[in-house]
Amino acid sequence: MTSVILKSLLYFVLAGLFEIGGGYLVWLWLREGKSLPVALLGWLLLMVYGVIPTLQPAHFGRVYAAYSGIFIVLSLLWGWRIDQVRPDNYDWLGCSLAIAGVLVMMYAPRS
Repeated sequence: MTSVILKSLLYFVLAGLFEIGGGYLVWLWLREGKSLPVALLGWLLLMVYGVIPTLQPAHFGRVYAAYSGIFIVLSLLWGWRIDQVRPDNYDWLGCSLAIAGVLVMMYAPRS
């Protein structure tokens, strides 16, 4: 069971990195005038992001609902690293609540 959970969490993190990275490249193209190849790479990353969640062991609705919690944490970390905006205590509290929700939704024992 532990390896299934670890693999699932890895898929969530990979999906998040592809979605945030792809979205960031498209953002750079549209908002900061970067070249079209930057946008194309962003779109490619976003397409791969669309595939990764299909590897999860749960159904679509649960996977995407739980993924949103991972996305919250990764977005905050991305902003801290890339945009140099340090999260405050309320950001960390929100992340903790989101991750608690992910753990309950994806990995709680069900009958």
